[in-house]
Amino acid sequence: MKKLFLGFCLLLGALLPAHAALTPPDQLVRTVTDDVLEIVRQDQDIQRGNADRAIALVEEKVLPHFNFRRMTMLAVGRDWRQATPEQQARLVDSFRTLLVRTYSNALTQYRDQTIDFRPLRAAPSDTTVQVRTEVRQSGAQPIAIDYVLERTDAGWKVFDVIVAGVSLVTNYRGTFSQEIRSSGIDGLIDALERRNGELAGSAAR
Repeated sequence: MKKLFLGFCLLLGALLPAHAALTPPDQLVRTVTDDVLEIVRQDQDIQRGNADRAIALVEEKVLPHFNFRRMTMLAVGRDWRQATPEQQARLVDSFRTLLVRTYSNALTQYRDQTIDFRPLRAAPSDTTVQVRTEVRQSGAQPIAIDYVLERTDAGWKVFDVIVAGVSLVTNYRGTFSQEIRSSGIDGLIDALERRNGELAGSAAR
């Protein structure tokens, strides 16, 4: 699972260009990947496991290109409508923090992975596309990691990631649904916040 998140993180860090609204989604990912990997290769602090440094990198280069509200809505599913605006805001914030910590922890494990990009199968008029990639590492099977993006007024935004055929938001939806059935929306928020605290504690050790 760590290898899956590592590959996931590497591509997440590739979504940076200043003119994202003018950049096709596949080019957006492809153009900046080498720059991001070069940063990680040269940053000894990240390679030694400096979580704060990795989080800063993720926040700078990843967050502007993800639609975390839509990701959270999809992960929570139909129960999203039961949540108050305040609960929705806390859910988005907690889920965002969980993903950022997960990606940043994986980023510290980067060593020699490479990324292959598949041709984009999309029409110019499409507003939702899937950018297909493979993460390769010596001695291991390639891992397919696909990014689902939507075209918005602010440029292309990722709202789901498919790792080895498994949708991130769909995978979380089952867990979130069980927590809501057991403890309600507030119970899910509490569970996410506890998990974020555990990840923060692990990174600090």
